[in-house]
This record gives sequence, C-alpha cells and structure tokens, in this order.
Amino acid sequence: CVMTSMAREGPRSAFTAPHVTEFVTVDVTRSVELLDRLRDLPEFEGLSVTPLSLVAKAMIVALRANPSLNASWDEENQEIVTKHYVNLGIAPGTPRGLMVPNIKEAQSLSLVELCRAITELTATARSGKAEPAQLTGGTVSITNVGVFGVDAGTPILNPGEAAILCLGGVGKRPWVHEGELAVRWVTTLSVSFDHRVVDGEQGSRFLSSVAAMLHDPASLLAHL
Repeated sequence: CVMTSMAREGPRSAFTAPHVTEFVTVDVTRSVELLDRLRDLPEFEGLSVTPLSLVAKAMIVALRANPSLNASWDEENQEIVTKHYVNLGIAPGTPRGLMVPNIKEAQSLSLVELCRAITELTATARSGKAEPAQLTGGTVSITNVGVFGVDAGTPILNPGEAAILCLGGVGKRPWVHEGELAVRWVTTLSVSFDHRVVDGEQGSRFLSSVAAMLHDPASLLAHL
C-alpha cells in the first residue's frame, strides 16, 4: 500500500541521498498583510488563503532561476535529470499519517488556481481519498510544520526528488525594522536538498530568493 511504501522509502531516502539543510528567518509582515487583502477578494472566496499559498508560489517562481532543485538523480545512469515542469508535492498531516500528493504542472497556475488546488488536494488527502496518480510523479515538495506550532524543521527528501522546502510557524516577534525595534510577523524557512544534484550555492540562492519574495511580495505580483 502507499503508506507502507512511504514508510520504507522515507528512511531509504534519508540514508542514500546526501541531505543538506539550510535555514533563513525572514520578516513576512508584508506577505501577511497581502493575504489579509486577498481574502476579501471574491476570487478567493472559499479557498484556503494562507502563508503556504504564497510560499508555494514564491517557490515555483524561484525554481525558474534554480532548476537544479526541481531535478532528480538517476542512479542507474549516474546522471542528473532536470524536469521542465513542477509537480508540487504538499505534505499535509492526515489521520493516516504523512501523505504527499502533488499538484501537476503547478508552474502554469495563477495564485487563485494554486490556492484552489492546495485546498482541494489537502481535503482529499485528509479524507484518505487521494488517488495513486496524485501520490506519484512529484518533482519537488513543501511541508508546513508551522501548523503544529513548530518554528522550523529539517525535512527528509521524498524519494526521487532533489529538494523539499519547510515552512515554520508564522508569528509576531520583536524585530529590527528600519533601524528600530518593532513587532513584526516573522517565520523561518528551511530547505533540504540532495547534494548530488544541488550544490550549496544553488540551494542558498533558491532559499534566499523565496525569502526575498515573502519579505517583499510586490516582486511576486507579476506572477500571481
């Protein structure tokens, strides 16, 4: 079954792929304010408009300049296989344990479409009705430990993928803003990647790019 396969493949991924995890803490106050405005728009009515939505969009945009994180390692041929599409895995907590269904061709979706896809996919996974096609073929993933009140994590790669981004809790913290101490919305992002496929510079540039877009979501407007 799917869960048995994941229980077997997860540890195998942890011990066969050389994992590297990097962290960045970022002021996301502007993103939180943007989300508040988006929730009032009729286009987003009934959809899950959360920090995960913006993180997913920023991640997809960042992959364009950092395609190695959307690649995989072909063990048989000893080569890197770069994907020209993004099947974005979303790892919600479910009563049946961890499942990672993925959104096919996520790179072609607007923010509204992405929010709808995340809403539907999460509901399907939690109901235990995810189909095999939804649970296979992922190219890169995102997990949200913040929903459990956790600040950050070091996620394990999904088998066959080169990277997974982790979103920590989004909360108010004291922060130096424009030279003064202020209360801001802050979160910690982390990315684990397969060092056979992604080198440290590529991983750092990707994580820095995602953080920059969340700090100033105006840079995302052209891609929404």
